[in-house]
Amino acid sequence: MVMARILGYIATSLDGMIADRNDNLDWLFAYDGMDLGEYDYNKFIKRIQTLVMGRATYDFVASQPSEWPYHGKRVIVVTSRPIDNLVADIDVRSDVDALIAELRAFDDGDVWMLGGGKLQMAFIERGALDEIEIYVMPEILGGGKPLFPQTGFRSSPTLISTQMLDRGCVRLHYRFSPTC
Repeated sequence: MVMARILGYIATSLDGMIADRNDNLDWLFAYDGMDLGEYDYNKFIKRIQTLVMGRATYDFVASQPSEWPYHGKRVIVVTSRPIDNLVADIDVRSDVDALIAELRAFDDGDVWMLGGGKLQMAFIERGALDEIEIYVMPEILGGGKPLFPQTGFRSSPTLISTQMLDRGCVRLHYRFSPTC
């Protein structure tokens, strides 16, 4: 049986922020349409069957005026608070350890840890994030929400590859060992 891989795919500013001081992503949206070649989001999402996101990411995506972008995918939101007025067919979980076991049992495609670093860090701390692609954008925000929260946890992932891409973006691809 093939076990699902749990992956990260995220963009950050050069100074390590995923959102500015106002929790805004306009700086990142300015790069929409850039040529990522074989690493393009549309190619990445095709191999994803399950998306896992925290509550803040769900609230952000659900509040967008566009249609829900993840139809046909299994979506799981990790939260301890009830979600009123679901915008799509999603599952809700609160126990990260039980969720990891559930995700590992999937054999129909990879799992994407969508959104901020808080939930990704929870998975890294448990040795459950297999790989992460980090797209470093040539922007210095001077503050905001960091790629990963400072939890005191240390890890030394293995660099798989680096690529210089369009408009000064650099792709970093890391693998985590199961015993992080």
